Amino acid sequence: MTSTAASEWQGRHSAKDSLRQTVWEQLKIHRAVKRDPVGHIPHFHNSEMAAAHLSALAVWQQATVVKCNPDAPQQPVRLQALQDGKLLYMAVPRLAKEQCFVALQREALAAKGVPLTQAANMRDALIHGRLVAFDAMQPIDLVVVGCVAVSPSGGRTGKGAGFADLELALLQEAGLVLPQTPIVTTVHALQIVEHLPMLAHDWPLDWIVTPQGAIATQTHWPRPTGLDWQALRPDQLKKIPILQQLAQSPGQLPLR
Repeated sequence: MTSTAASEWQGRHSAKDSLRQTVWEQLKIHRAVKRDPVGHIPHFHNSEMAAAHLSALAVWQQATVVKCNPDAPQQPVRLQALQDGKLLYMAVPRLAKEQCFVALQREALAAKGVPLTQAANMRDALIHGRLVAFDAMQPIDLVVVGCVAVSPSGGRTGKGAGFADLELALLQEAGLVLPQTPIVTTVHALQIVEHLPMLAHDWPLDWIVTPQGAIATQTHWPRPTGLDWQALRPDQLKKIPILQQLAQSPGQLPLR
């Protein structure tokens, strides 16, 4: 029986709402997650194996600067980035601060005596990392996003709030994410669906990595060309400080 539980962002796109509910329900039925996934990026079992497969890819090995989402299933990815000596940027949850990213580096954490396994945890990353604005960030070599559902053609959807797409649009505006910057995710195989609706502001995936291995999407979906102010919702403008700043001072996002 399909769950009637919903995330707080339900109602913004009915087809995606239905798809997310189906994926969440399948994950629960097959006991593939560590906690109730509804309303969350699913914390799937064996996420460490997916991170290991990701670290074997050339796009990972060639990257020195990685941006990763703060969700629990990507904690092994953040740990791998720190262990590999990469500069790691993690988004502040819900972009709730004007300096909306946290910078973490192995050497700086070691100097503070903070174990990497601890720093990879979202809450500890916010405590021990360094809050940064766009003008203090380096160009990003690889982006890791959290997903609820993905398709082999590169389609993706998160929880429905639009934070990942917004982060990428802002980073693109700042010259920190380029048209060729690879975008990847780690998911459970049950999160892969055949069809997934994509909108103009949705960013497609180049790689999907599961505990079983990696899939190159060779996506045909076009990437957005920047921040679409017309697509922003009133709640985003009300709650996200960097958007309020930009609305008051158009064009003031530092560019590289």
